[in-house]
Amino acid sequence: MSVYVIAQLWIHDPVTYGRYVDRFMNVFKNYKGRVLVADSNPTVVEGAWDGNKVVMVSFPDETSFRQWADSSEYKDIAKDRKAGAESVVMLVKGIATRTEVARAE
Repeated sequence: MSVYVIAQLWIHDPVTYGRYVDRFMNVFKNYKGRVLVADSNPTVVEGAWDGNKVVMVSFPDETSFRQWADSSEYKDIAKDRKAGAESVVMLVKGIATRTEVARAE
């Protein structure tokens, strides 16, 4: 089942966060993920939010996500993300298609 990672960011050190962004795709391309959203100016249509960036990536399954997130390459660059921004990162499961359900059986 597909999984999605949604990150809400509050960037307080653009230079340090920028180092993370500059290296991100070189690491990410080695895993099975897809960048779906990277918006530095999202429009809030309901509620309150004071962040300044939203990122959403997808993976074919949780195992693929964990391989990326737990890799030494990602952990190395994530130091700059954590130093340059506060964030809330969520892993959410997609809705299983009939094909995915049949494969799981």
